Amino acid sequence: MKARIAGVAAYLPEDILTSAEAERRIARESGGFTPHTGIIERITGIRRRHVARDDQQASDLAAEACRRVLAGRGLGPAEVDLLIFASASQDMVEPATAHIVAAKLGLTCPVFDVKNACNSFLNGMQVAEGLIGQYPRVLVCSGEIPSRAVRWSVRDRETFVHSFAGYTLSDGGAAMVLEAARTGGIFHRAFTADSTAWDVGTLPGGGSAHPRDPEYSYFRGDGRKLKEALELVGPDLFLDALKETGLTWEDFAVVAVHQVAMPYLGVVTQTLGVPGDRLVLTLPDSGNCASVTLPLQLARAIDAGRLRPGDRVALLGLAGGVSLGVLFAEL
Repeated sequence: MKARIAGVAAYLPEDILTSAEAERRIARESGGFTPHTGIIERITGIRRRHVARDDQQASDLAAEACRRVLAGRGLGPAEVDLLIFASASQDMVEPATAHIVAAKLGLTCPVFDVKNACNSFLNGMQVAEGLIGQYPRVLVCSGEIPSRAVRWSVRDRETFVHSFAGYTLSDGGAAMVLEAARTGGIFHRAFTADSTAWDVGTLPGGGSAHPRDPEYSYFRGDGRKLKEALELVGPDLFLDALKETGLTWEDFAVVAVHQVAMPYLGVVTQTLGVPGDRLVLTLPDSGNCASVTLPLQLARAIDAGRLRPGDRVALLGLAGGVSLGVLFAEL
């Protein structure tokens, strides 16, 4: 029995923050430090990002995406056998955010969370596939609100550099229905990690290491070191997936790649040889949506008529920690 992608939906908050507005906010709240005009867009290629309302939580964004995908399939709450909330964000430390999403949707099925930075959704799909025999219909969802952890008051250039990753991030929600099927579905998956680089990008607050210190409630990262750590792991995971399946990127209708910054996306696709016409570009106008990025690309491709039943899709994940993941599926 295979796990077939039966539906995908995304939800992006209506409020927009442009890169120019982000720079003005940093200057306004920093009391002295002012970033060079246009530096965020120039370095990242990101023009704007979505920001959740103050009254919205990660569970709200996930629940809205779930409502959309369930409505698209004509499914009610009683027809979901398992809910997996797979996200880097969470409403609170306890309980699992999956319970809060389920309560908002009126679900009564088993639920749990999966968390692995920007690969959370991809790992959620992996777990769902492994459980599809026990739970014939699994709802995997994510709600990302990284905007709550962005540092706007910057002391100096060094602080700005260490906080820079936060200025690329965007809020959003995504959901996917996976159903048991005898044909199609997920047919290849592989994951790897180099956990020695876990401290390259962190959000330290709220856990046992820094439970209450507000100084640790912001994203910290070194973009150059993160890029180097991912490059050290290398492209073999993705290229071996092609060798093991006997496929080329041209055999996929869409190749969804996690998108952090336009220059780095160019490096990744050039290294792997992914044709530009297989990509779904979301970064410039939607920012880095963390774990929502890959399902967002699938949802956009479906809405644009680029994906139909029988088409193959490739999902290529890159995440802090650091980890890489690849998943191939036939719709």
